[in-house]
Amino acid sequence: MREVLAEAAFQLFLERGFERTTVDDIVARAGVGRRSFFRYFPSKEDAVFPDHERCLADMTAFLAAAGDTEPVDAVCDAARLVLRMYSANPEFSVQRYRLTREVPGLRTYELSVVRRYEQTLAGHLRDRYGESGDGALRAEVIAASVVAAHNNGLRSWLRSGGEGDPEAAVDHALGLVRQVWGSASAGGASPAATDGDVVVMVAAKGAPMWRVVQQIESVIGQG
Repeated sequence: MREVLAEAAFQLFLERGFERTTVDDIVARAGVGRRSFFRYFPSKEDAVFPDHERCLADMTAFLAAAGDTEPVDAVCDAARLVLRMYSANPEFSVQRYRLTREVPGLRTYELSVVRRYEQTLAGHLRDRYGESGDGALRAEVIAASVVAAHNNGLRSWLRSGGEGDPEAAVDHALGLVRQVWGSASAGGASPAATDGDVVVMVAAKGAPMWRVVQQIESVIGQG
């Protein structure tokens, strides 16, 4: 039923536009009552992203089973679960990307979903690095870097209309994260000592994390 409702909602969003489509329209198209809709989706926005809750659960389980895997490797591999979710249905993913670009409210909602992925990655890293000293800071910065790198590669593929190999772009971007934050630099070596490019960014104190990630994405995209 969740998939039926999501499909009906998305068809209407494409036909009529997101703002002009109501929950009543969606349930009428799906042939169910309003209660059925709200049993699965708290809002119209949630119906645009029906697969993220499952992906978040899969990511959490993946990291819980990571054991002693090098922390940066683990979170980079976990981020690929999101890529696979998108690449499993290219047509839907490209249409959703275009719809999200057109509707500011959906863009805001998407940023909140991205933040939840980032928090999941950061939580795993804090468990590995600890909360004392720079452990918590390192966890937040690496998680933001992984999300920014992953999204840069993913969005390049989506902007192309789903052409080509999405994993190649994402692997390249995540490779930069590994060069700077992987085991080679975890023992105290300066990130500047690695072979990869280093991005240094200054953000205002108190700036929201999604804004920091957005700035990092823009810099990586210019490389």
